[in-house]
Amino acid sequence: MLATALPYLRLMRLDRPIGTLLLLWPTLAALWLAARGMPSITLVIVFSLGTLLMRSAGCVINDFADRDWDRHVKRTAARPLTTGAVTQRAAIVLFAALSLLSLLLLFFLNWPTRWLAVGGFVIAVLYPFTKRWTHLPQVVLGAAFSWGLLMAFTSNGGTLPAAAWLLFAGSVFWIVAYDTEYAMVDRDDDVRVGIRSTAILFGHADRLMIAALQIGALVCFALFGRAWGCGGGYWAGLIAMGFFFIWQQQLIRDRDRDACLRAFLNNAWAGLAFFLGVLIDVHLVFSGTLPPSAGSVLP
Repeated sequence: MLATALPYLRLMRLDRPIGTLLLLWPTLAALWLAARGMPSITLVIVFSLGTLLMRSAGCVINDFADRDWDRHVKRTAARPLTTGAVTQRAAIVLFAALSLLSLLLLFFLNWPTRWLAVGGFVIAVLYPFTKRWTHLPQVVLGAAFSWGLLMAFTSNGGTLPAAAWLLFAGSVFWIVAYDTEYAMVDRDDDVRVGIRSTAILFGHADRLMIAALQIGALVCFALFGRAWGCGGGYWAGLIAMGFFFIWQQQLIRDRDRDACLRAFLNNAWAGLAFFLGVLIDVHLVFSGTLPPSAGSVLP
């Protein structure tokens, strides 16, 4: 039975949790920030499950869209749809099932968040197909992966504060940076088969552009922290994230495939550092441990 299920688990990338972690840490951080403390257990469970389900669904539709290209790319040649271990029909059924399960989670959210979720779903489905007509699919992925941050705020009160867009923008910058690192792994193969990416678009300016995107992410997160009245824990997490970015620049300096992949994977630790900083901060600032002035700058 496990042998039968294994190709489907691989299709959903359940054997590679990196994508789920990259999506989970900033989403949880936004939940804690939006709640100014501990969010409800229901929201934590719903957003965690939603992250897992939507990431899995995204992987399925991505592999379906790329099924004719993946066999020509070294890293993806053994994917289940490419090898025939999973049929196209089975992949669509699996995608529909994962989407339906995600839809059921919306019953635990308010109406503004439900409408936002619909928009996020459309962007996530469109992402795999954007590789055919733009060199900026990473931007679309950034929007899809960052959509949960906006939903975290509307789920806590039904409104979307202006400061939330700073967190969203910072997340998009960060995602474009790390997905460019990821695309650098496949750049030679992608050029040959006609797949488009920011790694190809940036060319020899790739390291510079990744650095600029990482700086942009840190600036947006810093502006959010100032607007939201965050304290020392938040800033410590942001500084730690910056050090992870510096290390990634060292890894990609020679554009070696394996090193670029390690740089991409390193972002799970950067995200965890950011989340831990938020976690520490909200329980210090908004629990009243720190002086009220530390959390008094509101959007």
